[in-house]
Amino acid sequence: MSPWNWTLDGWVLVVGVLSACSCTLLGNYLVLRRMSLMGDAISHAVLPGLAIAFLISHSREPLPMFVGAVVVGALTALLTQAISRYGNVEEGAAMGVVFSILFAIGLILIRQAADHVDLDPSCVLMGNIESIGLDAMVERVPSAAVNLMIVMALNLLFVGLFYKELKICAFDPTLATTLGINSNVMHFALMIMVAITTVANFEIVGSILVIAMLIVPAATAYLLTDRLGVMILLSLIIAAACAVLGRILVVLGPGWFSIDASTNTAALMATIAGVFLALAVFFSPRDGIISRIYRRTALSLQIVREDILGFLYRWHELDANAARAVQRQDVLLALGDSLITRWALRSLVRRSRVHVASAPSGGEHLTLSRQGITEASRLIRSHRLWEAYLEKHFNLPLDHLHMPAERVEHYIDSDMRKRLDQDLTRRGRDPHGRDIPKEANDI
Repeated sequence: MSPWNWTLDGWVLVVGVLSACSCTLLGNYLVLRRMSLMGDAISHAVLPGLAIAFLISHSREPLPMFVGAVVVGALTALLTQAISRYGNVEEGAAMGVVFSILFAIGLILIRQAADHVDLDPSCVLMGNIESIGLDAMVERVPSAAVNLMIVMALNLLFVGLFYKELKICAFDPTLATTLGINSNVMHFALMIMVAITTVANFEIVGSILVIAMLIVPAATAYLLTDRLGVMILLSLIIAAACAVLGRILVVLGPGWFSIDASTNTAALMATIAGVFLALAVFFSPRDGIISRIYRRTALSLQIVREDILGFLYRWHELDANAARAVQRQDVLLALGDSLITRWALRSLVRRSRVHVASAPSGGEHLTLSRQGITEASRLIRSHRLWEAYLEKHFNLPLDHLHMPAERVEHYIDSDMRKRLDQDLTRRGRDPHGRDIPKEANDI
């Protein structure tokens, strides 16, 4: 097991957190504006700006890098908008055209720049976060940490000052214009900040992996909440967790999980971010696959439970069948002998809505409890009120009333029943001449 060195690994951890959080802070607005590809486009398209800055300055000083990135980042946004607007090309396709061409040009220029300055093309693509620990042995505070602290502070200042404007522009640019907010200016300001953040993170996580930190934590948070403030906070927590867990796995993973000791920390950060996104896709309370399946199953189970209550109520309502108790097989025959029907019947028995008694001749007799009668009468009342409403306002034939009412009865609440009752001129009976149960109170 590799020992944890607070001087070396601690600074890698700090820089990783700053890198991930500075990216995801702006990434929230890219996700909300459905411009995730724009972040990818800028992260690749700024390469020509970097290469030109290297060729001119023959150094990797932050200032020329930032200038080159800002210029090309703004150019990317301008070209994308121009191609989409004047070339009648879908915005996603325009982004793909711009960033792929600029990225190709950037790779060519990077090769040229590498012959003149101390530049490792693989570092630009994959990052070099591992070297932060070595820099800490020479510098008290690594220059990469200082740069990212500045970028993080700028991003926080930008979001804090223009939070309302960014929020309105993200959700409704047209409304922003009517309120006097120039959505185009806010758009280009955001793109410039994304470009600055992207180039600041090149040396840390690389142009290939920066998009993961720019989009994935924000997309994960988007699946967990529908409030912007909470989304930003969650995305920052997720991004920080990716950085922390990524470094821990690099240092301790070879002894604990058989992870290769040469594994890049930035790569593990992106991988963990993907794991978090996958968990949100499956288990998000609002949009998760498992959550949706659970809600659909719960709704189906509730509908079948109510169908069983309605069946038992109607059975005992008919004089011809009142002399014979309902058996389990009668319910299964009427509603279908399926797993969900048996599950719903067991649920009603467990909730004391239905009583089960052994019959002398064998089998089981089913009867409604007091609570079961209350819920069943409420359902039947909804059904028959809706039939009466359809018959009054749509003049449907009698044989066309049952099926629509059977679908709607499960979604009619007490307020709707009261309004339906007030609308009807013939009180007390449905179009078939059957009694409409009185409104029952909960027991």
